[in-house]
Amino acid sequence: MEYVDFLAPLHTSTQRNYLERVAEHDKAACAAVAKQFGRDYWDGDRRHGYGGYTYDGRWAPIAKALIEHYGLREGSRVLDVGCGKAHLLYELQVAAPGIEIRGLDVSPYAIEHAKEEVRPFLDEGNARDLPYEDNSFDLVISLNTLHNLTIDGLASALTEIERVTRTNSYLVVESYRSEKEKANLLYWQLTCECFFTPEEWVWLYGHFGYSGDYSFIYFE
Repeated sequence: MEYVDFLAPLHTSTQRNYLERVAEHDKAACAAVAKQFGRDYWDGDRRHGYGGYTYDGRWAPIAKALIEHYGLREGSRVLDVGCGKAHLLYELQVAAPGIEIRGLDVSPYAIEHAKEEVRPFLDEGNARDLPYEDNSFDLVISLNTLHNLTIDGLASALTEIERVTRTNSYLVVESYRSEKEKANLLYWQLTCECFFTPEEWVWLYGHFGYSGDYSFIYFE
C-alpha cells in the first residue's frame, strides 16, 4: 500500500460552515434524508448534502493525475465504486481516449442524472457485492464512499475491490488527526458510518486484505 493524495486541492477549495450544520438544522433529520441518496442529497438544499452537484470541470486535474500516475492508456479498464454522477469517469474518458470505464453507485438518481456520455457505462449496485469478474480492471477507485458503510460492509467492499482489481486500486475516505478535525467531521458528515484515524484505517485495510493505494480527506 502507498499513500498518494490526489484530492487535497479539490477538497480544501470548498468552504464549510461546520457549526451552521448542527446549530441551524435538525442534523439527525437531515442525515436521514441524505442517506436516501436521492434528489435531496445531490441537488436539494445544502443541509441535506451537496446542495447541487453539477458538472463544472473540477475533476479534470484529478483525472489527468490518475492517468499519469497509473499509466492508463487505450484499452485500460477503470472502475469507480461509488461514482455518483460520474464526473470523474467522464474526465478520464476525455483525457485518455480509448480507455474502458465502468461506474457503480447505490443511487439510481445519481446514475439517471449522470453526464449522458458516460451513463451507458454505469451500474446501480452496492460496493459490498460488485457485479464484475475477478481481475477485470486495471484500476479500481473509490473516492469518499467506503466510510458510508458499516464495518461489516467495509470488510466486504474491500474484499470485493481486491477481487476485481487486476493491477492497481486507490481509495479515499474521511478521517481525522485531532479532536478538532474529529468534531468538524462529526458536525459536517451526513452519511458516514465509519469514523477512524488514519492509523486505524490502514490497520483495517491490512486486516481485510486490501493491498492498493489510499489517502484521506480531513475537515480542518
